[in-house]
Amino acid sequence: MASDIRTSELKSPLDVADYLFRRLHEVGVRGVHGVPGDYNLVALDYIPKASLNWVGNVNELNAGYAADGYARIKGISAVITTFGVGELSLLNAIAGAYSEFVPIVHIVGTPSTLSQKDGMLLHHTLGNGNFDVFSEMSKNISCAMAKLNDPHEAATLIDNAIRECWVQSRPVYITLPTDMVQKKVEGERLKTPIDLSHPPNQAEKEDYVVDVVLKYLHAAKNPIILVDACAQRHRVLNEVHDLIEKSGLPTFVAPMGKGAVNESLSNYGGVYAGDGSNEGVRERVESSDLILSIGAIKSDFNTAGFTYRIGQLSTIDFHSHYVRVKYSEYPGVRMQGVLKKIVDKMGKLNIQPGPKPSNEIAHVDKKISTSEAVTHDWLWPRVGQWLQPNDIVITETGTANFGIWETKFPEGVSALSQVLWGSIGYSVGACQGAALAAKEMGNRRTILFVGDGSFELTAQEVSTMIRQHLKPIIFLINNEGYTIERYIHGMNATYNDISQWKYTDLVPTFGGTSENSKTYQIKNKQEAEDLFNDETFAKAEKLQFVELYMPKEDAPKALKLVAEASARNNAKR
Repeated sequence: MASDIRTSELKSPLDVADYLFRRLHEVGVRGVHGVPGDYNLVALDYIPKASLNWVGNVNELNAGYAADGYARIKGISAVITTFGVGELSLLNAIAGAYSEFVPIVHIVGTPSTLSQKDGMLLHHTLGNGNFDVFSEMSKNISCAMAKLNDPHEAATLIDNAIRECWVQSRPVYITLPTDMVQKKVEGERLKTPIDLSHPPNQAEKEDYVVDVVLKYLHAAKNPIILVDACAQRHRVLNEVHDLIEKSGLPTFVAPMGKGAVNESLSNYGGVYAGDGSNEGVRERVESSDLILSIGAIKSDFNTAGFTYRIGQLSTIDFHSHYVRVKYSEYPGVRMQGVLKKIVDKMGKLNIQPGPKPSNEIAHVDKKISTSEAVTHDWLWPRVGQWLQPNDIVITETGTANFGIWETKFPEGVSALSQVLWGSIGYSVGACQGAALAAKEMGNRRTILFVGDGSFELTAQEVSTMIRQHLKPIIFLINNEGYTIERYIHGMNATYNDISQWKYTDLVPTFGGTSENSKTYQIKNKQEAEDLFNDETFAKAEKLQFVELYMPKEDAPKALKLVAEASARNNAKR
């Protein structure tokens, strides 16, 4: 910890809040999400002083989802809540970020240290004098905790929390008591950037692992590469792309890995998800004698109900803190260094080509007319034809998340979804955060596909998009309720029905005008085709909201498979 020094001895005295926000700016944060509350109000005054933008969300849960989406595009994010009532409303989103390795700095404005010490009966408390109860709730979904109760420790705690957030790619929790906001810390520290690098692997150990991997790789007759989410979360995409391009090996992605690979490459083979795989993919992956599995998260939805048929004896797993070669594990060996050396040393490999996915629409679905309903079999390949390089695509847990497996992306597309945590409504908030990040980085198109049921949970965040002058394209799939849950259980049960809103009317209700927004209602294939061919629509010069009607019981094939597997798993005794 920093030594105990008097404020008068500081070379460049700086308020704690100012120091915190300047450090956030240093690591790339520009927009700060959250909701104001009396315990964080003074701290919020420091946001513009650090050249940051206060976003201001409708509620804390939406703010958390937005911070998640922002971090997936920018690399890290920040969200501010108030003690108790505010932070607890955020926890679902933070838990999702923790499970899916998304780095969010959660800052909580708390009562003063004196009030806490005296156990005062304050609002937003449980009335029992316990001011640690809420931080204890956050402990298991945060990779670091920093309670800024002493100015002599504050700067060190801030730097450590931000570093851990970046390095571990998970949320951290920082409390900022009201009487600490204007306490002084040493501003000279800002001249030294926070070290965000990982320590290198032990050279001898790393070289040994590389040699072992290369031995099996050179011996393999038909090796392939399988990329998953942690390749993105732990920032190894440069190494992964080098491996894919220089090796020429057939390359596949897991559903959570969509967007991690340049899908325009000739050796890209499609999505592998066991029984839910793209056409021809399951056979090619499962017949391989060596799978280079990078950043795998083998959850139920990511494996189409645990239908992977990959043996560990034919797998080499690359992860953030270990490499596993078949059944031999090498802890403490990070994948970045190993992958780089493999690329440098691998030489010629045995290659058997894989499938070539396309956005070709099946002949049976090609007919377009005003009498033809928009189906999932037609929609997702058509979306792939319409997408542009570098788009950001967000899909909600449900039909959209499974449908996008059938879409081949142009180069540079980023895909956001929450396959593991699966909190419905996530995508609307994430869209706001991603669109804000895109605006800061040069206005990449941001496109959301969300079901009507999920949208109703977080619809208010459209108002934040309008207030922040964001220009996403929102496709709301109106299929009369919770389709994914209908396929798991209760196809015609009333609990899977929802109220039918006038969805397009919400845009003007939330502040939309003809200058900053436009709405559409699409009820058949012809109208959808006309929209996809509309050049003005494609330019995305304003927020555009598309209510897309689809049959109630229509769903992507992969969703049906996963729903059946989930139902079976739920019924096990």
